[in-house]
Amino acid sequence: MTKILTIVARIEAKNGNAEFVKEAMLKLLEPTRKEAGCIQYDLHQDNENQNVFVFHEQWESEAHLQDHLNTAHIAEYVKTVDGVIDSFVLNRMTKL
Repeated sequence: MTKILTIVARIEAKNGNAEFVKEAMLKLLEPTRKEAGCIQYDLHQDNENQNVFVFHEQWESEAHLQDHLNTAHIAEYVKTVDGVIDSFVLNRMTKL
């Protein structure tokens, strides 16, 4: 049985840029959810620190994740938020 790859990506916007970053990330939801291998792709915003966002994702495989990371919409997102992100941490996880 193939194990599902879970991704937890934590993004922190620089102060004053939370709404800009949020809008850029919201644009990723629809096209990503249509990608082959995407099981789940949800965006969350911290209730106390509006600069902190988390994507909770599930992919059929590492190959599907890599295909996602190489899409035009991810490239556009990276270009759009260049200079307004304080930190980005991506964790690849497996359900136990």
